[in-house]
Amino acid sequence: MMRKILLTLVVALFLQTMAKADEGMWIPMLLKKYNIEQMQKMGFKLTAEDVYSVNEACLKDAVVIFGRGCTGELISDKGLIVTNHHCGYGQIQYHSSVENDYLTDGFWAMSSEEELVNPGLTVTFLKRMEDVTERVLEGTSDDMKAEERTKLINENIAAIKKEAIKDTHYEAVLKPFFHGNQYFLFVNEIFKDVRLVGAPPSAIGKFGGDTDNWMWPRHTGDFSMFRIYADKDNKPAEYSKDNVPYKPAEHFSVSLKGVNEGDFTMVFGYPGSTYQYVPSYHLEMLTETVNPKLIDVRTEKLAIMNRYQEADPAVRIKYAAKNARISNSWKRWIGENRGLEILDAINKKQQFEADFTKWANAQAPEYAELLSKYKTVYKDYTNYNLTYGYYREMIRSNGMEIAYLASQMEALKALYEAEELNEEAASKVKQKMNERVELFFKDYYKPLDKELSAKLLGMYATNIDAAFQPDVYALINGKYKGNISKYVDYLYAKSIFDDKEAVLAFISDFSVKSIKKLEKDPAFVLNKSFVEVYDDKVYPQIKKYRTNLAELNKAYMAAQMKFESDKVFYPDANFTLRVSYGQVKGYTARDAVYYKHFTTLEGIMEKDNPDIYDYRVPAKLKELYENKDYGRYEVDGTVPVCFVATNHTTGGNSGSPVLNAEGHLIGINFDRAWEGVMSDLMFNPEQCRNISLDMRYVLFIVDKMAGAGYLLDEMTIVE
Repeated sequence: MMRKILLTLVVALFLQTMAKADEGMWIPMLLKKYNIEQMQKMGFKLTAEDVYSVNEACLKDAVVIFGRGCTGELISDKGLIVTNHHCGYGQIQYHSSVENDYLTDGFWAMSSEEELVNPGLTVTFLKRMEDVTERVLEGTSDDMKAEERTKLINENIAAIKKEAIKDTHYEAVLKPFFHGNQYFLFVNEIFKDVRLVGAPPSAIGKFGGDTDNWMWPRHTGDFSMFRIYADKDNKPAEYSKDNVPYKPAEHFSVSLKGVNEGDFTMVFGYPGSTYQYVPSYHLEMLTETVNPKLIDVRTEKLAIMNRYQEADPAVRIKYAAKNARISNSWKRWIGENRGLEILDAINKKQQFEADFTKWANAQAPEYAELLSKYKTVYKDYTNYNLTYGYYREMIRSNGMEIAYLASQMEALKALYEAEELNEEAASKVKQKMNERVELFFKDYYKPLDKELSAKLLGMYATNIDAAFQPDVYALINGKYKGNISKYVDYLYAKSIFDDKEAVLAFISDFSVKSIKKLEKDPAFVLNKSFVEVYDDKVYPQIKKYRTNLAELNKAYMAAQMKFESDKVFYPDANFTLRVSYGQVKGYTARDAVYYKHFTTLEGIMEKDNPDIYDYRVPAKLKELYENKDYGRYEVDGTVPVCFVATNHTTGGNSGSPVLNAEGHLIGINFDRAWEGVMSDLMFNPEQCRNISLDMRYVLFIVDKMAGAGYLLDEMTIVE
């Protein structure tokens, strides 16, 4: 009975009055039934089938998952894709060295032979999606235990995925929507030969750096270009010199028409995660406990990294991507807390919950205890969630690096601890470990890691409950009398994991006898000490509370739909293909401060400061500016750079195509305005703005600055 009720609610939610156009991340296959009429009233000139179709080429066929966390788009019939500079940053860094500093100088392949191979980089195309809710829930009932229900659902999911890709080279993903009240299947095609074609220098692609990150106005040329290669049959293949450029079913036309305030915009991409329907206790956990503590950790990480990077160009290159990853969430958390405070979000949630509880008590008693149950769970979950976040910051999220490298030896250790050694498997693991070690030391600087380790160990001891302190602190407090610096001196003096040649030799000669040596290595012991606390004391409780929350979230989602039956509910983002639509629009940031909807080359020159790395405008760009050599990209005596619109976006939308009413590519989404980064939790239509790079600036840089105009010849450019 409950399953039927939930399915009815899911269907009903799409029949309700549509939400504001600037809020929501919509399912492409449902546009025809639920969105297209409103989109067309706003100016969109295409049909729903033009956006998403299973049988015909359509716009969805020009959108890809780039790597594991970004979006990209096809802009030629020769497999050329464009995404953000920060999405391709790891690949650009991988190919950079002091001698060939592509981060600083940029890179442009002037022929296919010069394009650079990127091991491990993939792009993913969606072939089709399907609502499989009834099949996933088949056999479930209201009186089932949670474990039994989950087991049956997982078995159904496995069977559906297996059937969906039978006798194909495709892969299948099946994800829950509305907290498990609905399920969709996604059938994907994954290409594994993706080559770097071009990237502007960081002074353009990362202009403004961490100072401008999450901010508007923005002047960042955040783009890079890659090419997909396929075998002779246009199918995915591992890298081979015999592979040929991929021929896509669809690619975007690039518009030179530009944007005006009020113009329709559509963002088509893969937003990562949002949490629109959580209770007030979730916001309290983030704003009062978790975010402030993790902001402090990353503040210290960045301070140490920045100091070493500023002192040494080689270290700057080594830690460029790590610094960017740390800074990105750090600044977002700060903005998120600020935005939620301005919105008075917790009080708004609490008022909603009071009204909800009153309704439930009177009309839906099965939901009456939901919020009191939430309160009980979050009371204990908050501390465990903070500890989990801190645990990741210590080692996994660009923390103590030699401890992380030591942790990678676990796979090799396990093979040699088995009753019978699998020589072939051991050989493959050793080869993989050698590759990891080479990559690790390419971007490693011991003095930085040593200072960072001492700082992190001190912060963990101060900020995390004694119950979760690893055994390593007994050693620090005993043998080293609480002196963390002395312990860290010992760590780096005795461990082999700060020495590339020593690690490679250890892997090469690894045997059963090596296990004892590994288990005595201070870096291995350090990692194991933290892992044991997490495995024994944190993870079991985190798992229990998250299971409880999943059950509550599912019920609360259904309850909210029933309570607000006249309101539309769009699904939270879960890194599946979505459409968001809105309009180009400026905004009021704070009292007496209004931001226009676009920026220009003039703003770049105003920010120019040779003394600050992030604001050093390249000489070539200055020359083009001084000579007003703008070509066909000139508008009112300058070149447009970026613009803002009201589209609802989040992480994962980085690199997403921004389309105009004709479905032409006008921009590349790359950020959100800082005043609105709380949109993952609560959307503020007055200040939530997505930031996009104007395609006219992209073409200007490729053509006039890089001299790679041959790439424009591949594109379909609409004047």
